[in-house]
Amino acid sequence: MKPSVLCWALGVAMLGAATAPGLGQVSPGRLQPGVPMQTVPSDHGVYVVFLGTGMPRPDPTRQGPSLAVVVNGTAYIVDAGTGVVRQAAAAFSRGISALQPNTLDIAFLTHLHSDHTLGLPDLILTPWVMGRVTPLHLYGPTGTRAMVDGLEHAYAEDIDLRINGLEHSSKTGHQVDVHEVRPGVVYQDSNVKVTAFAVQHGSWKEALGYRFDADGKSIVISGDTRPTESVVQACNGCDLLIHEVYSLERGENAYFSSFHTSAVELGDIAARARPRLLVITHYVGGVKPNPAQMLQEVKQKFSGPTVIANDLDVIAP
Repeated sequence: MKPSVLCWALGVAMLGAATAPGLGQVSPGRLQPGVPMQTVPSDHGVYVVFLGTGMPRPDPTRQGPSLAVVVNGTAYIVDAGTGVVRQAAAAFSRGISALQPNTLDIAFLTHLHSDHTLGLPDLILTPWVMGRVTPLHLYGPTGTRAMVDGLEHAYAEDIDLRINGLEHSSKTGHQVDVHEVRPGVVYQDSNVKVTAFAVQHGSWKEALGYRFDADGKSIVISGDTRPTESVVQACNGCDLLIHEVYSLERGENAYFSSFHTSAVELGDIAARARPRLLVITHYVGGVKPNPAQMLQEVKQKFSGPTVIANDLDVIAP
């Protein structure tokens, strides 16, 4: 799958597809903030790889919602939609070494909707089958432990055969170190500090967004949410605001207004949050969403740089 992007930058609408050759076919280049990479990023610095930008509808051009924040050669996965490990493998094959599948061992879940977690057994098991020996360190809302326990039970025979059969897989690589988190700093290492904040996603009791601070850059990921002041507060002039959206072309209904953010509402959020770059992902529209319509709706309130992300786009804050 070749990455493409529909960009609108600095208040000037630029609508058109820019398709790049496979990243692995070109030499490393410098990240330009706000512009999807068409070269291989180095192992230094901060950037985001959009592994899946889709919605529950099975669109073959958009895998389930998932992204990787990459900091100095380490990948931090956020959400695990369908195809997460294969998309990581696709990025790795194009030269992004941080997404080598058997090294994926840190992940964060925004909430437990199926479209954000259908790839969780993939993220638990496939890297282990490919040689991971460390447990997956998984951070998420209340209920994450129960979900993981259920998956371990569902795949118990598979796990037993891989460990005790002819494969001789490691006894630790399939394990999951679960952290059920509350708002606040939930993870920190020498690369990054990750702060969770509560968002409002319809009738879910707990749904989270995350802010990543690394190398002087700030990346805020909304998760699924209706318009929520905590997103504005978490960003507050952040470098990159990654937010879900639906277009009003779909029309108003109780479900979307309770669970999601319209493009007009996102424009208002962005105007108050003041990100240096707004990135739209996980967007819901008709059978074929209209990006031009969506951008026009966002522009009613927000005149800053905006990018609509596509699968395998690489964007630096």
